Amino acid sequence: MKKNYFYNLLLSVVNILFPILSFPYASHILGPVGIGKVQFVISFAQYFALLAAIGIPIYGIKETAKHRDDPKKLASVFTEISSIFFIASLFFSFIYFIIIFSFPFFTGERNLYIVAGILIVLSFSYADWFYSGIEEFKAIALRSILIKIIALFLLYSFVKTEADFPKYLSITVFSILGNQVLGFALLFKKTRLNFIDLDLKRHLQPLIYIFSASIAASIYTVLDTVLLGFLSNEKAVGLYTASVKLIKITLPFVTSMGVILIPSISNHIANHKLTEAKNLLKKSYDFLVFFSIPAAFGLAALAPEFIYVFSGSQFSAASLSMQILAALPILFGLGHFFSFQILVPFGKNKEMFYPMLAGVFSCLILNFLLVPVLQEKGASIANVVTELVVTLLYFYFIRKFFTVNFNIRLVLQSLLSAALFFPIVFFIRSFVAESLQILILSVLSCACLYFLMQVIVFKNTFVLNFMKPINKLVNENK
Repeated sequence: MKKNYFYNLLLSVVNILFPILSFPYASHILGPVGIGKVQFVISFAQYFALLAAIGIPIYGIKETAKHRDDPKKLASVFTEISSIFFIASLFFSFIYFIIIFSFPFFTGERNLYIVAGILIVLSFSYADWFYSGIEEFKAIALRSILIKIIALFLLYSFVKTEADFPKYLSITVFSILGNQVLGFALLFKKTRLNFIDLDLKRHLQPLIYIFSASIAASIYTVLDTVLLGFLSNEKAVGLYTASVKLIKITLPFVTSMGVILIPSISNHIANHKLTEAKNLLKKSYDFLVFFSIPAAFGLAALAPEFIYVFSGSQFSAASLSMQILAALPILFGLGHFFSFQILVPFGKNKEMFYPMLAGVFSCLILNFLLVPVLQEKGASIANVVTELVVTLLYFYFIRKFFTVNFNIRLVLQSLLSAALFFPIVFFIRSFVAESLQILILSVLSCACLYFLMQVIVFKNTFVLNFMKPINKLVNENK
């Protein structure tokens, strides 16, 4: 598990560094309108790509983990799920291209939508669900690093003026598809296609529930940007993108522990090892609480500096949106924990669907009410409230069938420690004027204070257990 966590942590670090290295450069060159235009096109195509996945990225991990010790059965499962994925990709590609060629709204930038449409046509090549199921996190991490380095080189080499937004779109598409296609090609070193005695029907019922949940989830995870573009303008999309992009940088790290544990949890549950599964869930929960709460408080306290440093003065109006969205690391982390680490491994696909459906209504109603008046700020409020509704409903359904002791004390300790970030940032701002200096000093000061509070004041067992190997190594070298 430690090896898997290292590679998943490495991937999380890369997923954090890539936007830090790419988005500030792109936003300074393209401005709010250029960023908004590209993000709207990408979001619209990704919505259809998400539908084409029909829940396979979630379902596939569980099925692969269940049969990973039987190569013949594993090959059959891979072939069946990939065949369904391929058919769905063709179907939703057809729908997408009919839409962009039929409605006048897409006429002006149709070439951009055609380029982005490749994301849907080749969506079946996404195979990280298989790698995750067999716990090959090294392959996922190294491949992602390679493609992101190439994408950064292309960005710095070819995006030079505001008019280069089509190039930025193409590079963004490459950063997604390059990773997928390479992973799919290398996959056949791990398994093979086996078209003998295929049974596609057995996957349809669970996929229908997850697919329905995916449609619902897409309304408030991908379609939020699309709705903002339809109900407002490209500048509002650009401002919203700047704020939500910075928030989403933290999400892969917050969920990193949970991601590597999903296959093991699924395997334990399939083999009726409930005690082992609960132990893994406890570790994931402690990790989530310890890191998500300070991330949320830090993003809220330093929103103006983050926006100025990473996006530029043109995006300064996005600070309030970022402060609103700062709750997402906590809400999204808990939602991921409840759904993908408990509901899905236990086969509670129906219980996943109802919270998602509630999220759809919440998102649509709030966006249509708030965006015309508050624009990107309204979209931010809608996003946070929707995530809160969905997370609370996940928790409600879990309590009906699953008993787990959530450490509330750890939550209170983390909240109290993180609340001290605001006076620290206020104090630093009163002596330092430059945004980058404020950001660096504040992050270092807040991180040190948070860690010391957890270790010295609260004697947090999660941190102390985490530090045991380090202390042992230090003592051995004395």
